[in-house]
Amino acid sequence: MSTNSFIVFTGVAPHPPIMVPEVGGDAIVEVQKSIDAMAEFTHRIIESGAETVVIISPHAPLDERAFVFYGGPIIQGDFARFRAPQTSFSLEVDEPLISQLSSFTREDNFELIELENISLDHGVAVPLYFLLKNGWSGKVVALGYSFLSNDDHLRFGACIRKAVDETGRRVALIASGDLSHRLKPEAPAGYNPNAHLFDEEIVSAVESNDLLKVELVDDQLRRRAGECGYRSVLVAIGATKELTPRCELLSYEAPFGVGYMVAQFAADNEVLRELPALARKAIETMVHTGTAMKTPAIRFGILAERAACFVSIKTSDGELRGCIGTIEPTKDTLAEEIIANAIGAASYDPRFEPVTAKELDNLKYSVDVLSPAEPATMDQLDPKIYGVVVEELKGKRRGLLLPDIPEVTDAKQQVEIATRKAGIKPGTPVKLSRFEVRRFRE
Repeated sequence: MSTNSFIVFTGVAPHPPIMVPEVGGDAIVEVQKSIDAMAEFTHRIIESGAETVVIISPHAPLDERAFVFYGGPIIQGDFARFRAPQTSFSLEVDEPLISQLSSFTREDNFELIELENISLDHGVAVPLYFLLKNGWSGKVVALGYSFLSNDDHLRFGACIRKAVDETGRRVALIASGDLSHRLKPEAPAGYNPNAHLFDEEIVSAVESNDLLKVELVDDQLRRRAGECGYRSVLVAIGATKELTPRCELLSYEAPFGVGYMVAQFAADNEVLRELPALARKAIETMVHTGTAMKTPAIRFGILAERAACFVSIKTSDGELRGCIGTIEPTKDTLAEEIIANAIGAASYDPRFEPVTAKELDNLKYSVDVLSPAEPATMDQLDPKIYGVVVEELKGKRRGLLLPDIPEVTDAKQQVEIATRKAGIKPGTPVKLSRFEVRRFRE
């Protein structure tokens, strides 16, 4: 991604209210892929260090010739229209960013109209629900698109980018929108046998990392599809124009005849590379100087959070050379946790001699960041997805095994290995917990 822009993430999120558990109830199983993808989507926004999220929705009270925004200083949303009035939230509006956006839109001969004292539409509320649920916190700018030309929406996206860069704050932009609404005979907008072609073109563009394909989608096909997200996507593409595209399809499904896509267009992945790079620097500093490095000053993003982690060292041939970690966080920030565990992996893993200077050029590093552990039963374990913590019911011994280890094929084997690692005798009553990890490798 271009280093001269403060837009650190752009992507697409669907907005069916049925995805919200308080609305969908048991029916959320039909959209589980999208729900899981939104968790990953949110994690990426958090990791980008975004301080503000800009969402552009197709369901705001739209103006034919102008773009609209929800006025602040606080905006509120709920799901009362979907029989879940208790599910509500409020967020602070990034008013300086709106002020800058107003200035740039005027320069480009656009009008930006304020929506006053209006509850957020579901095109904004659903993505925000998942952002908040999955741990994001920050300010928001909620926009609605217009009925101006496709090119105007691309240019409006460029206005957003210029406004963001003027403020100097890290911002994520979300295009809220569903794809075709006519994929099945029972679809809410009717059925068109060619509607699937629209979704296939959009998905193909993302998978091939070629957003120009989205701009070139045939307008007649788009109308036959009955979509609601195309103009939102154009705004996101306009904001992404000068960035390096890093498209990734996180999920696509159409359980009710409406296409739901979760996708990344661009992301500032520097912070993701910083995790193993920080482990490398900590180890090389210790080996060369005999002292621990100073923790870098970090005020946002994943490295500023408090989390447990494991640091693994491997040779260039893939042989393990050291691994030390924490089940629960012991430091104030993940950065401090990584430094401490990296030094531990290099110097204090009892299975290996301390790492020496002559080995450094032949080593690679990875960092596994652990989610908080939650109680689990054997049938709730999946060694491909979850790590496991095994703890004596009457005692202090406990052992951990990370997920996605090639030779571990089932939950029983996973628990047996973790039990053995902890020194717990077979047959001893234990309690189980599971956790997820985010793995960052060089």
